[in-house]
Amino acid sequence: MAKRKHLVYVAGAALSMVWGAPSLAAAQEENGKSATEPGLSEIVVTAQKREERLQDVPIAISAIGSDYLKARDISSIDALGTIAPNVKIERAPTNKTVSQIAMRGSVTVNPSVLFEPAVGLYVDGVYIAKAQGSIFDIADLERVEVLRGPQGTLYGRNTLAGAINLVTKKPSGELGGSVEATYGNYDFRRIKGTIDLPAFGIVSVKISGQVQKRDGFIDIVDNPYPQAFLARPSSVDDTSDLNSHSLLAQVRIRPSDTLTIDYAFDYSRYKQRPDFAQLYGFNRNGLPQDIFDPNSPSYPTAGAFFPLDLYARTMRQSTASLDADLLYEKLRTRGHSLTAELDLGGATLKSITAFRKMRFEDALDLDGSPLPVGATQRDTHYRSFSQELQLTGALFGDRLKYVVGGFYFRDKGETLGPQSFFAGATSFQADYGQHTRAEALYAQLDFAVSEGLLFSGGLRYNHERKDVSRLLVSGPATPGALTLMDIGYGDVPDAVYNSLSPSFAIRYDLTRSVNVYARYARGFKSGGFNGETTELVAPTAACPSGAIELCQPYRPEKVDSYEVGFKSTLLDRRLQLNVAAFWDEHKDIQLSVFRGSGALSLSVLNAASSRIRGVEVEFVAQPISTLTISGSAAWLDAKYKRFLDAGVDVSGNRAFPHAPRYSASASVDWCVAAGDWGKFNVIGDVSYVDRYYTYPYALSAAPSTAQIAGNTRAPSRTVVNLRGVVSELPLGGVKGELSLWVRNLFKQDDPSNFIDFGPSFGGMTLAFFPDPRTFGATMGIRF
Repeated sequence: MAKRKHLVYVAGAALSMVWGAPSLAAAQEENGKSATEPGLSEIVVTAQKREERLQDVPIAISAIGSDYLKARDISSIDALGTIAPNVKIERAPTNKTVSQIAMRGSVTVNPSVLFEPAVGLYVDGVYIAKAQGSIFDIADLERVEVLRGPQGTLYGRNTLAGAINLVTKKPSGELGGSVEATYGNYDFRRIKGTIDLPAFGIVSVKISGQVQKRDGFIDIVDNPYPQAFLARPSSVDDTSDLNSHSLLAQVRIRPSDTLTIDYAFDYSRYKQRPDFAQLYGFNRNGLPQDIFDPNSPSYPTAGAFFPLDLYARTMRQSTASLDADLLYEKLRTRGHSLTAELDLGGATLKSITAFRKMRFEDALDLDGSPLPVGATQRDTHYRSFSQELQLTGALFGDRLKYVVGGFYFRDKGETLGPQSFFAGATSFQADYGQHTRAEALYAQLDFAVSEGLLFSGGLRYNHERKDVSRLLVSGPATPGALTLMDIGYGDVPDAVYNSLSPSFAIRYDLTRSVNVYARYARGFKSGGFNGETTELVAPTAACPSGAIELCQPYRPEKVDSYEVGFKSTLLDRRLQLNVAAFWDEHKDIQLSVFRGSGALSLSVLNAASSRIRGVEVEFVAQPISTLTISGSAAWLDAKYKRFLDAGVDVSGNRAFPHAPRYSASASVDWCVAAGDWGKFNVIGDVSYVDRYYTYPYALSAAPSTAQIAGNTRAPSRTVVNLRGVVSELPLGGVKGELSLWVRNLFKQDDPSNFIDFGPSFGGMTLAFFPDPRTFGATMGIRF
């Protein structure tokens, strides 16, 4: 009953405050409507590769404008949180620069460069292919578009659940800019700025960037337990800190009225320490082989030397003891993109060329204690190249609109991974790598049958090829070490995938401001190799290394999605209300299974098919010119239709990861006062996420079972953020601004993610928590 009352409270907040589609009001001034005139302005998006009114696009889409993003200080995807219904964005366990995006019940748990995300991420049309390094700062965003549901036709592979477009502000050719400084608790410091230079000839230039630092949320203290005689001191004072630099340089060239060329260079560097891996528990299922349980017969063999029971905590900690000789998270990303757009009169030809390079390194303490139980490192080098050509246009007096294009992509990612366990008694060098090459052709036609009836159909053909390498050495990588697996590129047959991704939609305008639509789309998430595998068997002709799991790639995951929706703008443009309902049929679901035997690894299995359905509601309202209210609520019902475990269908006894049944969010932006001195706004945001499982483990099992889903279930949580902003202060030709802010006002402190190491590590479980309450002040000027 308490949970039900809590849910009703949050749902009520969503209907009285705001969130789900906030961009409509936030972008009001950007679209030419006076900020004092009541009524919502139109939002223009490029979700279908051309400019369209958001309300005309027959898919579930949310868009957030630059005013909203700036007011809430959003410059990277991890700050988006629950940006749209049935969308949940988390940091991956242990890292602050790795994303874990769940949308409509689909998610990729493991952020390795071997595995593909379920949600496509794009910056100005450039595909960000991997979760590693996907959390980076962009100081000057114009808008964010969230497309829910499969986007395989226009976006291609790995948009199984949807796509997120980050769109930056382009150079204007007019002098302008901003500078701001922020200070907050935990000694948070940030300088952020943008300069838009006057055009010189046909060239316009814009530069933006920021530098930020913060002390760690976790203080490292000396070991408090003398009986843990193997405990080692730490070389660091804290962890979960922040230290980053980012830069975005843009050049726009207009040789003629019909040709625009945009070049962009983005750079991000992080040099900090990772999120704290808090020891949450072990032996939670009564495992007889638990090496950390003093009551277990196995305890004297290892547990007496590694008494982890002294350090296990289920409540969020602010101090910890770690044996952190090496504890760091480093990221450096560089991206170049060149976009050329040529107006051909009745059509537009567009080329997007991009090259990206990433270096990711981390060193982790994976036991949450000063004992040398588990420590790992990763050193990843990744680079990608993509080329896309698009032709968009209209025929027959705009009755037929078309998009046709081709896409080419290639990448290479390699990771070096030393691992050490139990004071070095067991250690490995676990390296892997993968090459990908993909090509695609696509087309979509939108035909207006009559004034109020639109038919849309599209098709995409994808072809891709992958190969893999794997090195697994027991002990340090020295000439005398035992090589367990050594597979080079070309040693096993390439994985080759071909797919067709069709989509069909129909939109009918009931009135000029109300329409309904129905849509079918197929989504495709690429297959690949289990390059982290440690599963060894006798060599065979098909797999001379004996790594059967690696030699037999897992299949692509596909979804057939059926969606109906209602979009409306009502009450003299003071209310926008959108509703979507979907039914998705997944097959060959790629489920991540953590293997804690020997070297740490995670494998992907095609073990299941499922039915996922849901309902999503969004609204934004402006009852008076000084008040903007918006909100969203979502219901999600995910069910396995088949789940094979050792040949047995256990579909009724397996959890769906990162699929909360209910979620809601709300926000309000109230202009309390305004005058010649400026204006004062109060902004409040609240988000609610129902409890969710983090692994597809058994829901119920015998006490001796190793991994049970309930042990790594994240509780429901509600997060409230507040901000007071005094803006447009006249300061001698420039405009000043001052804001006071607080995030996680009520100190939400339940874990949001876990790692369950399984029976080989005594059921050791680590928990990861959202950021604690933070607050501060920001001062800036605009010119």
